Amino acid sequence: MGVEERRQQLIGVALDLFSRRSPDEVSIDEIATAAGISRPLVYHYFPGKLSLYEAALKRASEDLANRFAEPQEGPLGARLLRVMRRFFDFVDEHGPGFAALMRGGPAVGSSATNALIDAVRQAAYEQMLSHLGIVEAPPRLELVVRSWISLAESTALIWLNGRRVPRAELEIQLVHDFAALAAVSAAYDEDMAALLKKMVKDEPTDGPLADLLGRLIALGS
Repeated sequence: MGVEERRQQLIGVALDLFSRRSPDEVSIDEIATAAGISRPLVYHYFPGKLSLYEAALKRASEDLANRFAEPQEGPLGARLLRVMRRFFDFVDEHGPGFAALMRGGPAVGSSATNALIDAVRQAAYEQMLSHLGIVEAPPRLELVVRSWISLAESTALIWLNGRRVPRAELEIQLVHDFAALAAVSAAYDEDMAALLKKMVKDEPTDGPLADLLGRLIALGS
């Protein structure tokens, strides 16, 4: 293999192993064996496990960031639900690695890994603004969107610990959570109130946001 081809192979092998077990539990020897090469040859392409982990994380972070990309067509609720399904697909595929990344640990914590995590969060933030038709978010909207992204991360981590709540329920719940956060903020801010009206104006009666309204009305009956 050429140098870059071999590097990409090692990144793919490492990412697969990190997806099934915490990166702290995966050794260079295992990576070498899975790649069908010697341990010294791994070090020829990467100085150590951290550098290989960072390269694998970079590929995974680009994949995760792309999960938030969604054509801006159709009702907002349906778009967000598709985003959440792709987000949980990633979490499902990369469970241990995702958990190790978000919770921190000896294999993570370098400035490079932290920068990648921040880049994913920023990509998700910018995609959400794009869905809302906002170029520059006012302070309350930024608070809502960034809080919701953190909530999605926390929800995914809790779900990975036993998967005790059906995944499909959490996907739609997170869409509802975003609407609920926006609604609470709208009670304190006129701009957020106007944005909320815009969000729900074109929602179909069978969409996720209408479903939330129906559930809330049912609670009061």
